Amino acid sequence: MVVAEVVEVAEQLAEDYDVVVVGGGAAGLNGALVLARARRSVAVIDAGEPRNAPARAAHGLLGRDGISPAELLARGRAEVRGYGADVVSGEVREVGRADGGFAVALADGRSTRARRLLVTTGLVDELPDVPGLRDRWGRDVLHCPYCHGWEVRDRAIGVLASGPMSVHQALLFRQWSEDVVLFTHTAPPLGAEDAEKLAARGIRVVAGEVAGLEVAEDRITGVRLADGTAVARQVLAVAPRMVARAGFLADLGLLPEEHPSGMGEHIPADTGGRTAVPGVRVAGNVTDLSAQVGNAAAAGAAAAAQINAELVAEEVDRAVAARREPFSAASEAKLCELVAGDRRHGL
Repeated sequence: MVVAEVVEVAEQLAEDYDVVVVGGGAAGLNGALVLARARRSVAVIDAGEPRNAPARAAHGLLGRDGISPAELLARGRAEVRGYGADVVSGEVREVGRADGGFAVALADGRSTRARRLLVTTGLVDELPDVPGLRDRWGRDVLHCPYCHGWEVRDRAIGVLASGPMSVHQALLFRQWSEDVVLFTHTAPPLGAEDAEKLAARGIRVVAGEVAGLEVAEDRITGVRLADGTAVARQVLAVAPRMVARAGFLADLGLLPEEHPSGMGEHIPADTGGRTAVPGVRVAGNVTDLSAQVGNAAAAGAAAAAQINAELVAEEVDRAVAARREPFSAASEAKLCELVAGDRRHGL
Protein backbone atom coordinates (compact mmCIF):
# COMPACT_ATOMS: atom_id res chain seq x y z
CA MET A 1 0.00 0.00 0.00
CA VAL A 2 1.32 3.43 -0.95
CA VAL A 3 1.54 5.82 1.98
CA ALA A 4 0.90 9.51 1.46
CA GLU A 5 3.97 11.71 1.55
CA VAL A 6 4.39 13.62 4.80
CA VAL A 7 4.36 17.37 4.20
CA GLU A 8 6.05 19.56 6.80
CA VAL A 9 4.12 22.76 7.40
CA ALA A 10 4.06 25.55 9.95
CA GLU A 11 0.95 25.52 12.12
CA GLN A 12 0.23 29.20 11.54
CA LEU A 13 -2.92 31.07 10.60
CA ALA A 14 -2.98 34.16 8.41
CA GLU A 15 -4.96 37.19 9.57
CA ASP A 16 -7.77 36.58 7.13
CA TYR A 17 -9.03 34.20 4.46
CA ASP A 18 -11.74 33.98 1.89
CA VAL A 19 -12.98 30.82 3.61
CA VAL A 20 -12.26 29.10 6.90
CA VAL A 21 -13.20 25.43 6.97
CA VAL A 22 -13.86 24.20 10.49
CA GLY A 23 -13.27 20.46 10.55
CA GLY A 24 -10.66 18.42 8.71
CA GLY A 25 -12.49 15.22 7.78
CA ALA A 26 -13.59 14.10 4.33
CA ALA A 27 -16.19 16.86 3.96
CA GLY A 28 -13.87 19.64 5.10
CA LEU A 29 -10.84 18.55 3.12
CA ASN A 30 -12.79 17.98 -0.08
CA GLY A 31 -14.44 21.37 0.32
CA ALA A 32 -11.06 22.99 0.91
CA LEU A 33 -9.64 21.20 -2.14
CA VAL A 34 -12.37 22.64 -4.39
CA LEU A 35 -11.93 26.13 -2.93
CA ALA A 36 -8.13 26.09 -3.14
CA ARG A 37 -8.32 24.95 -6.76
CA ALA A 38 -10.64 27.92 -7.31
CA ARG A 39 -7.74 30.11 -6.13
CA ARG A 40 -9.43 31.03 -2.87
CA SER A 41 -7.41 31.65 0.28
CA VAL A 42 -8.46 28.82 2.59
CA ALA A 43 -7.65 27.57 6.06
CA VAL A 44 -8.76 24.21 7.42
CA ILE A 45 -8.85 24.09 11.22
CA ASP A 46 -8.83 20.50 12.41
CA ALA A 47 -9.38 19.42 16.03
CA GLY A 48 -8.00 15.97 15.20
CA GLU A 49 -10.99 13.96 16.45
CA PRO A 50 -12.35 12.11 13.40
CA ARG A 51 -15.50 10.11 14.05
CA ASN A 52 -14.18 7.05 12.21
CA ALA A 53 -10.83 6.94 14.02
CA PRO A 54 -11.64 3.61 15.78
CA ALA A 55 -12.38 1.91 12.44
CA ARG A 56 -9.66 -0.09 10.70
CA ALA A 57 -10.75 0.92 7.21
CA ALA A 58 -13.15 3.09 5.21
CA HIS A 59 -15.35 1.18 2.79
CA GLY A 60 -17.66 1.95 -0.10
CA LEU A 61 -15.31 4.66 -1.35
CA LEU A 62 -14.60 4.16 -5.04
CA GLY A 63 -10.90 3.80 -5.79
CA ARG A 64 -10.01 3.84 -2.10
CA ASP A 65 -12.07 0.97 -0.66
CA GLY A 66 -10.35 -0.41 2.44
CA ILE A 67 -8.04 2.57 2.99
CA SER A 68 -7.36 3.38 6.63
CA PRO A 69 -9.07 6.57 7.86
CA ALA A 70 -5.69 7.98 8.93
CA GLU A 71 -4.13 7.47 5.50
CA LEU A 72 -7.15 8.94 3.73
CA LEU A 73 -6.89 12.11 5.80
CA ALA A 74 -3.12 12.31 5.33
CA ARG A 75 -3.54 12.11 1.56
CA GLY A 76 -6.29 14.72 1.69
CA ARG A 77 -4.22 17.18 3.73
CA ALA A 78 -1.29 16.80 1.36
CA GLU A 79 -3.50 17.47 -1.66
CA VAL A 80 -5.11 20.54 -0.08
CA ARG A 81 -1.75 21.98 0.96
CA GLY A 82 -0.46 21.34 -2.53
CA TYR A 83 -2.83 24.01 -3.79
CA GLY A 84 -1.67 26.56 -1.22
CA ALA A 85 -4.30 26.17 1.49
CA ASP A 86 -3.40 26.12 5.17
CA VAL A 87 -4.30 23.06 7.24
CA VAL A 88 -3.70 23.60 10.95
CA SER A 89 -4.41 21.73 14.16
CA GLY A 90 -6.68 23.48 16.60
CA GLU A 91 -10.11 23.65 18.17
CA VAL A 92 -12.43 26.51 17.30
CA ARG A 93 -13.82 27.94 20.54
CA GLU A 94 -16.19 30.57 19.16
CA VAL A 95 -17.23 32.39 16.01
CA GLY A 96 -18.68 35.90 15.78
CA ARG A 97 -19.53 38.54 13.22
CA ALA A 98 -16.75 40.92 12.16
CA ASP A 99 -16.40 43.41 9.29
CA GLY A 100 -19.09 41.79 7.19
CA GLY A 101 -17.52 38.37 7.71
CA PHE A 102 -16.58 36.22 10.68
CA ALA A 103 -14.04 36.29 13.48
CA VAL A 104 -12.81 32.82 14.39
CA ALA A 105 -11.22 32.27 17.82
CA LEU A 106 -9.32 29.10 18.71
CA ALA A 107 -9.01 27.56 22.15
CA ASP A 108 -5.22 28.13 22.16
CA GLY A 109 -5.60 31.88 21.66
CA ARG A 110 -5.03 32.09 17.91
CA SER A 111 -7.59 33.85 15.76
CA THR A 112 -8.37 34.72 12.17
CA ARG A 113 -11.12 36.21 10.00
CA ALA A 114 -13.06 34.83 7.06
CA ARG A 115 -15.54 36.06 4.50
CA ARG A 116 -17.31 32.70 4.61
CA LEU A 117 -17.41 29.64 6.87
CA LEU A 118 -17.74 26.00 5.90
CA VAL A 119 -18.49 23.92 9.00
CA THR A 120 -17.68 20.21 8.71
CA THR A 121 -17.05 19.28 12.34
CA GLY A 122 -19.00 16.02 12.21
CA LEU A 123 -20.72 14.49 15.21
CA VAL A 124 -20.26 12.62 18.45
CA ASP A 125 -21.61 9.08 18.82
CA GLU A 126 -23.30 8.73 22.21
CA LEU A 127 -23.39 5.01 22.96
CA PRO A 128 -25.89 3.31 25.28
CA ASP A 129 -24.73 2.94 28.88
CA VAL A 130 -23.71 -0.70 28.59
CA PRO A 131 -20.31 -1.74 29.99
CA GLY A 132 -17.78 -2.68 27.34
CA LEU A 133 -19.42 -1.04 24.31
CA ARG A 134 -17.04 1.91 24.03
CA ASP A 135 -13.93 -0.29 24.31
CA ARG A 136 -15.00 -2.34 21.29
CA TRP A 137 -16.54 0.47 19.24
CA GLY A 138 -15.43 0.30 15.61
CA ARG A 139 -14.12 -3.25 16.04
CA ASP A 140 -16.91 -5.75 16.74
CA VAL A 141 -19.39 -3.21 18.12
CA LEU A 142 -20.64 -1.53 14.94
CA HIS A 143 -23.43 0.66 13.65
CA CYS A 144 -23.45 0.81 9.84
CA PRO A 145 -23.98 -2.31 7.68
CA TYR A 146 -22.75 -0.49 4.58
CA CYS A 147 -19.50 0.38 6.37
CA HIS A 148 -18.90 -2.98 8.04
CA GLY A 149 -21.44 -5.52 6.78
CA TRP A 150 -19.14 -7.29 4.34
CA GLU A 151 -16.46 -7.70 7.01
CA VAL A 152 -18.91 -9.41 9.43
CA ARG A 153 -20.85 -11.41 6.86
CA ASP A 154 -22.18 -14.79 7.98
CA ARG A 155 -21.27 -14.15 11.61
CA ALA A 156 -23.61 -14.30 14.60
CA ILE A 157 -24.81 -10.70 14.81
CA GLY A 158 -26.71 -9.09 17.66
CA VAL A 159 -28.57 -5.79 17.35
CA LEU A 160 -29.12 -3.73 20.49
CA ALA A 161 -32.45 -1.89 20.43
CA SER A 162 -31.16 1.53 21.39
CA GLY A 163 -33.07 3.95 19.17
CA PRO A 164 -36.00 4.48 16.82
CA MET A 165 -34.19 2.81 13.89
CA SER A 166 -33.16 -0.42 15.65
CA VAL A 167 -35.70 -2.67 13.91
CA HIS A 168 -34.65 -1.20 10.56
CA GLN A 169 -31.01 -1.81 11.52
CA ALA A 170 -31.74 -5.46 12.32
CA LEU A 171 -33.52 -5.94 9.00
CA LEU A 172 -30.57 -4.41 7.17
CA PHE A 173 -27.96 -6.59 8.87
CA ARG A 174 -30.05 -9.63 7.90
CA GLN A 175 -28.79 -9.00 4.35
CA TRP A 176 -25.26 -9.96 5.48
CA SER A 177 -26.07 -12.84 7.83
CA GLU A 178 -28.81 -15.38 8.43
CA ASP A 179 -28.04 -15.36 12.17
CA VAL A 180 -29.34 -12.06 13.55
CA VAL A 181 -30.78 -11.49 17.02
CA LEU A 182 -32.51 -8.31 18.21
CA PHE A 183 -32.03 -7.54 21.91
CA THR A 184 -34.96 -5.39 23.06
CA HIS A 185 -32.88 -4.06 26.00
CA THR A 186 -34.77 -1.03 27.42
CA ALA A 187 -36.81 -0.26 24.29
CA PRO A 188 -40.63 -0.19 24.36
CA PRO A 189 -42.39 -3.43 23.34
CA LEU A 190 -42.38 -4.16 19.63
CA GLY A 191 -45.44 -3.28 17.61
CA ALA A 192 -47.28 -6.05 15.78
CA GLU A 193 -46.04 -4.90 12.35
CA ASP A 194 -42.37 -4.81 13.40
CA ALA A 195 -42.66 -8.17 15.13
CA GLU A 196 -44.12 -9.70 11.99
CA LYS A 197 -41.33 -8.31 9.81
CA LEU A 198 -38.63 -9.66 12.11
CA ALA A 199 -40.30 -13.06 12.30
CA ALA A 200 -40.68 -13.21 8.53
CA ARG A 201 -36.94 -12.67 8.11
CA GLY A 202 -36.01 -15.19 10.80
CA ILE A 203 -34.66 -12.59 13.23
CA ARG A 204 -34.99 -13.81 16.81
CA VAL A 205 -36.08 -11.31 19.46
CA VAL A 206 -34.55 -11.59 22.93
CA ALA A 207 -36.26 -9.67 25.72
CA GLY A 208 -34.47 -8.31 28.76
CA GLU A 209 -31.99 -5.59 29.56
CA VAL A 210 -28.43 -6.09 28.31
CA ALA A 211 -25.88 -5.87 31.13
CA GLY A 212 -22.62 -6.31 29.21
CA LEU A 213 -20.54 -8.25 26.73
CA GLU A 214 -18.79 -11.57 26.98
CA VAL A 215 -15.24 -11.22 25.61
CA ALA A 216 -12.53 -13.84 25.16
CA GLU A 217 -9.14 -13.41 23.46
CA ASP A 218 -10.06 -9.85 22.52
CA ARG A 219 -13.23 -10.89 20.68
CA ILE A 220 -16.91 -10.74 21.54
CA THR A 221 -18.29 -14.18 22.29
CA GLY A 222 -21.68 -13.24 23.65
CA VAL A 223 -24.14 -10.71 25.02
CA ARG A 224 -24.94 -10.98 28.73
CA LEU A 225 -28.40 -10.08 30.02
CA ALA A 226 -29.21 -8.61 33.42
CA ASP A 227 -30.59 -11.97 34.60
CA GLY A 228 -27.24 -13.62 33.87
CA THR A 229 -28.26 -15.28 30.61
CA ALA A 230 -25.57 -15.19 27.91
CA VAL A 231 -26.50 -15.27 24.23
CA ALA A 232 -23.66 -16.30 21.93
CA ARG A 233 -22.80 -13.53 19.46
CA GLN A 234 -19.70 -12.44 17.54
CA VAL A 235 -20.79 -8.93 16.60
CA LEU A 236 -23.08 -6.36 18.20
CA ALA A 237 -24.71 -3.62 16.16
CA VAL A 238 -25.72 -0.47 18.02
CA ALA A 239 -27.52 2.67 16.88
CA PRO A 240 -25.85 5.50 18.85
CA ARG A 241 -27.44 8.86 19.44
CA MET A 242 -25.59 11.19 17.09
CA VAL A 243 -24.99 14.79 18.16
CA ALA A 244 -23.47 17.48 15.94
CA ARG A 245 -20.24 19.11 17.11
CA ALA A 246 -21.35 22.71 16.76
CA GLY A 247 -21.36 24.46 20.13
CA PHE A 248 -19.00 27.16 18.83
CA LEU A 249 -21.76 28.44 16.51
CA ALA A 250 -24.02 29.48 19.41
CA ASP A 251 -23.01 33.16 19.29
CA LEU A 252 -24.24 33.29 15.70
CA GLY A 253 -27.61 31.93 16.83
CA LEU A 254 -27.00 28.65 15.01
CA LEU A 255 -27.90 25.77 17.33
CA PRO A 256 -28.30 22.04 16.73
CA GLU A 257 -31.87 20.81 16.31
CA GLU A 258 -33.44 17.39 16.66
CA HIS A 259 -33.09 15.39 13.45
CA PRO A 260 -36.40 14.29 11.85
CA SER A 261 -35.33 10.65 12.22
CA GLY A 262 -35.08 10.96 15.98
CA MET A 263 -31.50 9.65 15.81
CA GLY A 264 -29.87 12.76 17.24
CA GLU A 265 -29.19 16.45 16.67
CA HIS A 266 -27.93 18.21 13.56
CA ILE A 267 -27.49 21.66 12.03
CA PRO A 268 -30.34 22.04 9.52
CA ALA A 269 -29.36 23.10 6.01
CA ASP A 270 -30.59 22.93 2.43
CA THR A 271 -29.13 20.61 -0.19
CA GLY A 272 -26.26 23.03 -0.82
CA GLY A 273 -25.35 23.26 2.85
CA ARG A 274 -26.86 26.73 3.34
CA THR A 275 -27.83 27.35 6.98
CA ALA A 276 -30.12 29.93 8.56
CA VAL A 277 -27.08 32.21 9.06
CA PRO A 278 -25.94 33.96 5.85
CA GLY A 279 -22.35 33.13 5.02
CA VAL A 280 -22.28 29.85 6.95
CA ARG A 281 -22.59 26.52 5.16
CA VAL A 282 -22.32 23.01 6.58
CA ALA A 283 -21.45 19.62 5.09
CA GLY A 284 -21.01 16.05 6.24
CA ASN A 285 -22.23 14.49 9.47
CA VAL A 286 -22.73 17.81 11.23
CA THR A 287 -25.89 18.17 9.14
CA ASP A 288 -26.41 14.72 7.57
CA LEU A 289 -26.20 12.18 10.39
CA SER A 290 -26.12 9.14 8.13
CA ALA A 291 -23.58 10.37 5.56
CA GLN A 292 -20.73 7.98 4.83
CA VAL A 293 -17.25 9.12 3.80
CA GLY A 294 -18.11 9.42 0.10
CA ASN A 295 -21.35 11.28 0.77
CA ALA A 296 -19.62 13.66 3.17
CA ALA A 297 -16.81 14.39 0.71
CA ALA A 298 -19.30 15.06 -2.09
CA ALA A 299 -21.33 17.38 0.15
CA GLY A 300 -18.18 19.29 1.05
CA ALA A 301 -17.35 19.77 -2.62
CA ALA A 302 -20.89 20.91 -3.42
CA ALA A 303 -20.96 23.41 -0.55
CA ALA A 304 -17.55 24.73 -1.57
CA ALA A 305 -18.73 25.35 -5.13
CA GLN A 306 -21.71 27.27 -3.78
CA ILE A 307 -19.45 29.35 -1.56
CA ASN A 308 -17.17 30.20 -4.46
CA ALA A 309 -20.18 31.18 -6.57
CA GLU A 310 -21.36 33.50 -3.78
CA LEU A 311 -17.95 35.13 -3.53
CA VAL A 312 -17.73 35.54 -7.30
CA ALA A 313 -21.15 37.23 -7.35
CA GLU A 314 -20.09 39.51 -4.50
CA GLU A 315 -16.87 40.45 -6.29
CA VAL A 316 -18.69 41.09 -9.54
CA ASP A 317 -21.09 43.45 -7.76
CA ARG A 318 -18.17 45.35 -6.28
CA ALA A 319 -16.42 45.57 -9.62
CA VAL A 320 -19.55 46.88 -11.31
CA ALA A 321 -20.05 49.46 -8.55
CA ALA A 322 -16.43 50.58 -8.88
CA ARG A 323 -16.75 50.85 -12.66
CA ARG A 324 -19.83 52.99 -12.29
CA GLU A 325 -18.37 55.19 -9.56
CA PRO A 326 -17.05 57.96 -11.89
CA PHE A 327 -20.61 58.36 -13.27
CA SER A 328 -22.50 58.00 -10.01
CA ALA A 329 -25.10 60.54 -8.88
CA ALA A 330 -22.74 61.81 -6.20
CA SER A 331 -19.88 62.32 -8.66
CA GLU A 332 -22.19 64.03 -11.17
CA ALA A 333 -23.46 66.41 -8.46
CA LYS A 334 -19.91 67.21 -7.52
CA LEU A 335 -19.03 67.86 -11.18
CA CYS A 336 -22.06 70.14 -11.61
CA GLU A 337 -21.03 72.08 -8.52
CA LEU A 338 -17.55 72.56 -9.95
CA VAL A 339 -18.95 73.69 -13.32
CA ALA A 340 -21.33 76.12 -11.63
CA GLY A 341 -18.48 77.53 -9.59
CA ASP A 342 -16.41 78.10 -12.72
CA ARG A 343 -19.30 79.96 -14.31
CA ARG A 344 -19.73 82.13 -11.25
CA HIS A 345 -16.09 83.09 -11.55
CA GLY A 346 -16.42 83.83 -15.27
CA LEU A 347 -14.25 80.93 -16.27
